[in-house]
This record gives sequence, C-alpha cells and structure tokens, in this order.
Amino acid sequence: RTHKAAADLFRVAVELGGTLSGEHGVGTLKKPYLESDIGPIAMDVMRSVRRALDPRGILNPGKILD
Repeated sequence: RTHKAAADLFRVAVELGGTLSGEHGVGTLKKPYLESDIGPIAMDVMRSVRRALDPRGILNPGKILD
C-alpha cells in the first residue's frame, strides 16, 4: 500500500510541474519514476554520459542508471 501511495504522489507531483528530486538526488525509491520526470531524451543523455565515464559499469552499479 505504501508503494502505491508513493507512486500516486510522484505521478501527481510531475503532473503539476514538480520534480521527484531535491538536493539529495533521486534515490532508489524514485528510480522507477525518473524517466516520467525528466523524459526519455534526458535519460538517454545521462546513460550516455555514464557509459563514457564508467564503461565497465563498476561505479555504483544497479542504482539509478543501469
């Protein structure tokens, strides 16, 4: 039930023009909703930057950007 409430809260925040993150970043709880917040193009850019800086995927694996 808590996850459903959080998902509803995140969805409404984005619909109202808000964002999911603040000064502490997105965090793993909000990871599934990040793309709806920033859009697919921004996600692709962030993944590209990550691959360029961490080609072996050893820095913070499995967290925000897979």
